[in-house]
Amino acid sequence: MAQIKKRGETYTIMVSLGYDNTGKQIRKYMTYKPDKSFTLKQIEKEVQRQAVLFEDKCKKGLYLDNNITFSEFTEKWFNDYAEKQLKAKTIRGYRILSKRVNAAIGHIKLDKLQPHHLVMFYNNLKEGGVREDVKYKTTVDFKTLLRELKITQAALSQKSSISEFSIRTMIQGNNIAYNTAKKISESLNIELKNLFKPVENETLSDNTIHHYHTFISSVLSTAVIWQVILSNPCERVKPPKVGKHEAKYLDEENLDKLIEIIDNLPKKDEQHKVMIKVLLFTGMRKGELCGLKFDDIDFKNRIIKVKRNLLYLPEKGVFEDTPKTETSIREIPVSDTIIQLLNQHKLLHLQKQTEIGDKWHETDYIFTSWNGLPLHPDTISAWFRKFVKKHDLPNISIHSLRHTAATMLIMNGVPLKVVSSLFGHVNEITTGRIYSHVLKSVNEMAVAVMEDVMSGNKNKKR
Repeated sequence: MAQIKKRGETYTIMVSLGYDNTGKQIRKYMTYKPDKSFTLKQIEKEVQRQAVLFEDKCKKGLYLDNNITFSEFTEKWFNDYAEKQLKAKTIRGYRILSKRVNAAIGHIKLDKLQPHHLVMFYNNLKEGGVREDVKYKTTVDFKTLLRELKITQAALSQKSSISEFSIRTMIQGNNIAYNTAKKISESLNIELKNLFKPVENETLSDNTIHHYHTFISSVLSTAVIWQVILSNPCERVKPPKVGKHEAKYLDEENLDKLIEIIDNLPKKDEQHKVMIKVLLFTGMRKGELCGLKFDDIDFKNRIIKVKRNLLYLPEKGVFEDTPKTETSIREIPVSDTIIQLLNQHKLLHLQKQTEIGDKWHETDYIFTSWNGLPLHPDTISAWFRKFVKKHDLPNISIHSLRHTAATMLIMNGVPLKVVSSLFGHVNEITTGRIYSHVLKSVNEMAVAVMEDVMSGNKNKKR
């Protein structure tokens, strides 16, 4: 029950909320000043009412005073805002960032947090040796080791509680997290140092530091809206400038080469062939591609409906989510070539289902694992990296196919508004910003055409 103490013309109301993890009693206070026109009886009644309301707010977690620290408020922000408003991958990323943020400024009371605290934190992030996400790389031939130990990759996955995808990634020579390396070492009963080595530590990039700034600013903006603080200190701090990177894409020559190689892939790579072609012809994101179901294809009207995103998180596995933005939910018209490819793939899909029998899981996804289960989105990325290297193509990622598709459309005169709609961008400004380098080339081509027209060169060429 709330305690009330009269102090001159005001009343202090105190509510006890138990004890924190250090054994210290948690108390919340508020001050109430009665209206001067109130009678003593009215004051007594109103003070009691204010006490009941205040206690109810405190117990429901609706009251936030200026004594709340950044870390305390951040946890409330995650629970009351982020979990309801943000996507799972964004929340996970912010949870990871919050560890280092709370270690640096988490103890500071929200109303005492100043721009210089943030500047000091960002400067510290720029220093060498601050990375916590140290990666490890195997130093042995794991395929040979597993054969000698008579352990399959599937058995190692089950024994170590590490996904088969992560184990394949590790065997292929890619970096893995420390905890992953530790679990694998322990399951094989071999010291970690005899199997893995840490990858050289690097400083954080300006882009990563900018992510920290975005996270902190989002938390503090909510604190302003909730009237816990008057202003957001992040608005008075300039985060590191993020360098502008041009989107990587294939030129026409390498695009022709890629398509020729894809068309001649063996039957075992049929699914990869269809996936690459669909990505090139539609500009979809890989998560949108993996999330496609046969019901999303209007074979008659040649339309692909993008309704969902397939994502992966360690704690959730592969899961469905809504597309990146509201505008990402869209319909993409496609050519007869893509419809024919998808029809052929559907027949092979049914054939595989019959061959596997009881082991098949019916999920209705177009692109699946061998047994019909949803496809890990990173599977296509890993395959494409090896494919590009094997066929001496430019060093591009699977996402570069989206950039290639957009570039080819813009270079061939498709209006920016149409490209923006097809690719699910928020607006043409976003499209123009991503492909500014392409627009520059198009503008130069337009100048050359105008020069020919105005100088009479066009007639001369005829």
